[in-house]
Amino acid sequence: MTDRRAELDAAVARFARERKWGKYHGPKNLAMAMVKEAAEVVEIFQWLTPAQAKKLTPAQRGHLADELADTFIYLKKIGDHFGIDLVDAALAKMKKNAFKYPAALNRGKIRKCS
Repeated sequence: MTDRRAELDAAVARFARERKWGKYHGPKNLAMAMVKEAAEVVEIFQWLTPAQAKKLTPAQRGHLADELADTFIYLKKIGDHFGIDLVDAALAKMKKNAFKYPAALNRGKIRKCS
């Protein structure tokens, strides 16, 4: 585990512990909170044109960073509850995706082929 991962683990655990929020952090509640935060990410882009969405203002980027962080923290807490390391899971999923969607058959295509 990297120092930054350990730092995040400690900060997230300390934050919840100091507020006695552990009883609210079961997988069901964490998943619902994560979806709410992901919706706040969507809200940032909701009424932007595709061009605007590619070039956020500094304020919009800061807001996006906050909402992505909130979403990530909830995802991480769900993963931690079940002993799932998100980086390991994402790397394993990328291997599955490469097999499921071979580049030669999917280059330039957006349709799902399974």
